[in-house]
Amino acid sequence: MLDIAEELNRWVEQGRDFAVATVVAVGGSAPRQPGAALAVDSEGTAIGSVSGGCVEGAVYELCRQALENGETVRERFGYSDDDAFAVGLTCGGIIDILVTPVPADSPVREVFAAGLAAAARGEAAAVARIAEGPAELMGRAVLVRTEGPCEGGFGGHPELDRTIAEEARAMLDAGKTGVLEMGADGRLCGEPLKVLVESSVPPPRMIVFGAIDFASALVRIGKFLGYRVTLCDARPVFATKTRFPEADEIVVDWPHRYLETTEVDGRTVLCVLTHDAKFDVPLLEMALKLPVAYVGAMGSRRTHEDRNKRLREVGVTELELARLRSPIGLDLGARSPEETALSIAAEIVANRRGGTGAALTGAHIPIHPDGSNTVVGRIGSVA
Repeated sequence: MLDIAEELNRWVEQGRDFAVATVVAVGGSAPRQPGAALAVDSEGTAIGSVSGGCVEGAVYELCRQALENGETVRERFGYSDDDAFAVGLTCGGIIDILVTPVPADSPVREVFAAGLAAAARGEAAAVARIAEGPAELMGRAVLVRTEGPCEGGFGGHPELDRTIAEEARAMLDAGKTGVLEMGADGRLCGEPLKVLVESSVPPPRMIVFGAIDFASALVRIGKFLGYRVTLCDARPVFATKTRFPEADEIVVDWPHRYLETTEVDGRTVLCVLTHDAKFDVPLLEMALKLPVAYVGAMGSRRTHEDRNKRLREVGVTELELARLRSPIGLDLGARSPEETALSIAAEIVANRRGGTGAALTGAHIPIHPDGSNTVVGRIGSVA
């Protein structure tokens, strides 16, 4: 649901009644992951997607029905070739959909509204709701933030409220969306229930060092992938908004000096395109010690060998050097700035998602391997 927060937040502000269908579980080669949502308002307008097109029509009708009868329902869709006109996933996967009506007088409306508003503003927030369990708990939700009190609850179940809030906050801190299993009493006993936790966190950072033509293409593709992109270069004549209009931020400073003062985290990617030793060495010496997701550096193999030699001379360890992706990018045969930016972006995505970079044609590997941002576990084992 939070993946369409901006549009849904506008619906809330306009006072529209709507129902939201959210993916709560997947199996096999399912097209969308838990948290993906489709919403339908009382006029029949639809936004979002839960399947990439396979079952959208059937889910749309479930939303219209939920708006009419006010009931929260869970529906499973899988592959079926018994009937050529059956509704199913052509990919062979399975998805479970939770459909929740959110009219103006719904008890969950206030929680959803606060969560959608926070996500639309780019703030960290998580919405937890019962995806499977006792009927009296279905449709209820709680909103948690990184700090401060929670909003909402599960109707007179304080232990359950506390447990879900703690687990949801842990998932929010990790920037994860997924499903938790627990007992209805908030522990591992009692009637079992499943809790969908949707986390919305500020976009990850991409910092591009070096105001060159390749950087311009990389800034554009970084924005396309959802990063907040900073371009940094010590030369004011090149680091300009005119040359990099898509960048969220342009910094004129020595790269290592800027990196020393800016905030990074475990989702940040650093792309060093300067391929000039006076910039690269002090920058990479610092970058390879930081807990960031990716450090890549542009240059020929000769530049790479010379740069590694210089880095060793200033004390960079072999373990730290092993983190450096250089020459940067995957082997796509790229030549132009746009093709090179694509090869860099492909490596960043593969590194983030655990991909191999190999062609899927003829390969006996899962298209959607485990280890994504989705979490399925019991309380106390969020990972």
